[in-house]
Amino acid sequence: MSVMDGDRLLIRAVRHGGPWATGLAAAALTASAADLLLPAALGAAVDAVLAPDGHPARWLAVAVGLLVLIAAAEILTDLAAGMSAARATARLRHALVGHIVALDLRVSRRYPPGDLVSRLVSQVPEAGGAAASVVLAGAALVPPLGSLVALTLIDPWLGGTFVGGLMVLALLMRTYVTDAAEATTSYQRTQSDIAARLTEALAGARTIGAAGTVEQEIARVLRPLPSLGRHGGRTWDTIGTAAARGAVVAPLLQLAVVAVAGLALTAGRLTPGALLAALQYAAIGAGLGSVVGVLGRIARARAGSGRIAEVLAAPTHRYGDADLPAGAGRLELRAVTVRTPEGADRPLLDRVDLVVPGGATLAVVGLSGSGKSTLAAVSGRLLDPDEGDVLLDGVPLRHLRAGVLRRAIGYAFARPVLIGDTVGAAIGLGPDSRAPDLLRADARAARVDAVVDRLPAGYDTPLRDAPLSGGEAQRLGVARALRAERLLVLDDATSSLDTVTEYEVYRALVGTADRRTRLVVTHRAGTAARADLVVWLDHGRVRGCAPHDALWPDPRYRALFQAGKG
Repeated sequence: MSVMDGDRLLIRAVRHGGPWATGLAAAALTASAADLLLPAALGAAVDAVLAPDGHPARWLAVAVGLLVLIAAAEILTDLAAGMSAARATARLRHALVGHIVALDLRVSRRYPPGDLVSRLVSQVPEAGGAAASVVLAGAALVPPLGSLVALTLIDPWLGGTFVGGLMVLALLMRTYVTDAAEATTSYQRTQSDIAARLTEALAGARTIGAAGTVEQEIARVLRPLPSLGRHGGRTWDTIGTAAARGAVVAPLLQLAVVAVAGLALTAGRLTPGALLAALQYAAIGAGLGSVVGVLGRIARARAGSGRIAEVLAAPTHRYGDADLPAGAGRLELRAVTVRTPEGADRPLLDRVDLVVPGGATLAVVGLSGSGKSTLAAVSGRLLDPDEGDVLLDGVPLRHLRAGVLRRAIGYAFARPVLIGDTVGAAIGLGPDSRAPDLLRADARAARVDAVVDRLPAGYDTPLRDAPLSGGEAQRLGVARALRAERLLVLDDATSSLDTVTEYEVYRALVGTADRRTRLVVTHRAGTAARADLVVWLDHGRVRGCAPHDALWPDPRYRALFQAGKG
């Protein structure tokens, strides 16, 4: 990802502010304009008091009106800034979540869950505040520039003095935004690293407790803290340095303007009211602390945008616009090759050719690391092959529309993640809503209906209140996958079931009237024996493809099941 990607996302975040960003600009500019008009009104009031026929009340009324306008504009500025940031943050979070769930399987492994959560929770709001930061930065420049114009109109020497001070300040702060953005990015990256380590520790809390390695794990999670402290210190050093430079230059600038204005008054070029206005414009123009603060917000927004753009630049699945013709679910793999992201010499799958007739059951067996789960992933396009093609009823999966693909193919996994507010919602998860009677039919086929019926509210029981064993969760995962219309992929999805329950589930699946094609990753000889066809994988290649009885005489094939789970 380049810096330009982050900056483009920053511009996009500004646009996401929508009408609220426009309202923010109007309110902020109104407040700045009123701030600039106030010294002129007060100066005119002073001259009117000193003049024999002056009317100071009129100018005092104008000054009071400007103060009321400033207060109202500042209230609207705060409201619009918050609303524009909330709107942009919501849009960016929606885009980032959608991109994350669409990531290619291999790409998604580069980003630990804790890292992604940190980006979503902490760094998206920084980028979402880009509209407010940019608008307020522009508005913060109006008082100095307006003061320059006003001082020049009062006396050109005052304008020249002010320009000289601004040039010195700009020279001192020329790298502030870049330095602050780099420091903030390093801080956010380390923060995400800690979040990722903590998420891993929470997921493995039982293992850590059982191993008695709590103290070691605490040390591992907190190991990046010194680095975090260094990056945080660098961030505050950058901000502090900029603020200190402004704090030194601003009073000197103001003092210089006051000295020149005093000389002009002595020479008769200024009236007392003009002198008062000049002093106020000098104070407004020299009060650059707000500019430093807004530039700091831009630096944080730029850093957050860069972190988000890094994920958004990662490749996602691209879908076609094809539909499936009528068919029984014939699955075909043509010279499919899948390489590791690290580019290892041995691919995960190496030129695999395979045909599974429609309605047949294929068992996939092999030792650990042989490519079984990778084969299951490419068969339903959770993963795209680097070479070759996968076809369902004669249509390449990459040509299918997303909805068509996900309705046609269902997955069940060894460690299913149940998603939904209730047990019924977890079973019905999919591109279309599932009727209650179909949910119950799926649960019966997966032999989990009795488990659900025992829950306090049945299918309406909240998932957090449903105490499920590993085998029961697996059966819910199988029930969820049964909505598939043509191909059912079970990636070791019954490994936690006892032999009798697994047999009942298997018999129910094979016995369904529609006879969908089934691809079953297994390490059990009984499951392979009940399949129509067995593909035997070895180091990413097909070592054998035949019925179980035909492969069984080979002692190396029998050894697969003696070795245990593959």
